[in-house]
Amino acid sequence: MPTRQWPQQPRKKSGMGVAGVLGTVFGSLAALFVLIVIGAAMLKSASRTDTTTPMAIPSYESRTEDPFPTHEPTRDVPTREPSDEPTAEQPTEQPTEQPTRQPSERPTQRPTQETVTPPKQVTLNTSLKNNTLYRAGTLPRLNCRAGNANVFSHSQLKALILKTGRCMDKAWGPILQRQGIAFSPPGYAIAAGRGRGACGDYPSAGSMVPYYCPRNNTIYGSTSAMAKGNGNARGYGQIISWHGGIISMMAHEYGHHVQNISGVMDSWWQGTLASSSQSGKLGLSRKLELQATCLGGMWMRSVASTYPVSSSMRSRLFWFYAQVGDYPGYPRDHGTPANNNRWFRQGWERDKTYQCNTWMAPSSTTS
Repeated sequence: MPTRQWPQQPRKKSGMGVAGVLGTVFGSLAALFVLIVIGAAMLKSASRTDTTTPMAIPSYESRTEDPFPTHEPTRDVPTREPSDEPTAEQPTEQPTEQPTRQPSERPTQRPTQETVTPPKQVTLNTSLKNNTLYRAGTLPRLNCRAGNANVFSHSQLKALILKTGRCMDKAWGPILQRQGIAFSPPGYAIAAGRGRGACGDYPSAGSMVPYYCPRNNTIYGSTSAMAKGNGNARGYGQIISWHGGIISMMAHEYGHHVQNISGVMDSWWQGTLASSSQSGKLGLSRKLELQATCLGGMWMRSVASTYPVSSSMRSRLFWFYAQVGDYPGYPRDHGTPANNNRWFRQGWERDKTYQCNTWMAPSSTTS
């Protein structure tokens, strides 16, 4: 506050008396107290962190008109050779451990849903920072009841994964199609133990995570590994026994499918090939993974009222995401537990696709 000049004390006048003097003194003290209170409030306001500021700064403001100027040059969708493409979840080297058995079923594409081609020619932006995906907005609120599936039962967990997968189709399909992104649902290969998919063994040695393979648009997973762990890796079911934890991870894998059909994954792969340093490649991988986590958080929010996800279960989900991520001794390719928690909450609380733009976020939030 600017320096304030205090008025001089008035001279004692004849007839003023003790009451007048006391009134002047107390009046001055009251004014001083008010200034102290105001100054403290201003200092507190200046030092307080604004927790409502989005971590992912969008490249445009969300609005109804087309945020991409018509004079913007057309961006060609990058092409890739299937034999060279790594997966978001798998290491670049093939695991040495051979699977003990084949998956319980072949990857399935749902025959009831067909690929929808946009009715007119649409120029899509497939870049990382300004992708057409960011115009899709919020997921619709859908009825998707989970029931009481036991994550330690292969048949129950597999049925829940396939059921909620259909809910994800209904959520993501319409909002992507409205932006001209051709949509088709992913397939699933869910085994009780171990298996081998188009992008490698699942689970890989010492890992329990499922993975999405862009070569055939299929999500692979082992119910026993996800629930009970594999090797030294704890299972998700050992961290949180409620099935919402594993399903949120499947929503993360579905997020990779969204990245794939929108062109984000192509652009990520081209950027990875162009990067000359291992730290640069890992940084791009973390942004890809944390964006998928954010998209998974959006989907969990979209079914919260019917799944249902109560306020206590929501808190458990947030806590769960503070337990998963990169750990010492492993490649830093998925993000720290703190940032996994950060981006899951970002998807849940901000609930807009452009708020999941990790490519424009501060590096401290994608470490």
